Amino acid sequence: MIQTMSTQHVVIFGASPKPARYANQAQRLLTQHGHRVTPVHPKFPEIDGLQVTHQLGDITEAVDTLTLYVGSDRLVEHIDSIVSLKPGRVIFNPGTESEPLQSALDAANIEWFEACTLVMLKTDQF
Repeated sequence: MIQTMSTQHVVIFGASPKPARYANQAQRLLTQHGHRVTPVHPKFPEIDGLQVTHQLGDITEAVDTLTLYVGSDRLVEHIDSIVSLKPGRVIFNPGTESEPLQSALDAANIEWFEACTLVMLKTDQF
């Protein structure tokens, strides 16, 4: 198992049980790196042995990183819950870029990046 110097609480918004999906690959790699992962999806009870949270508003623990795997058109309805979560940072994976959400994060002083969680993990930039 790969371990990082410090572990984070990472929320995967748009988690998936399908191994070919990038969200699922990110969940496995984050876990291998020793991070505490909370997958979020409205339907599934668990993904790869981790209990799934069905909505962002159900998360009560501090979130270091929120990584997005939800299409930009579907993110708009979640802006308030994302800002209320107060994550340390938000990663917009390719295809999730959202100007309305990015503007709301700027207004709330929440750091965000357009990046790829998988690449960041594999290149020790996470």
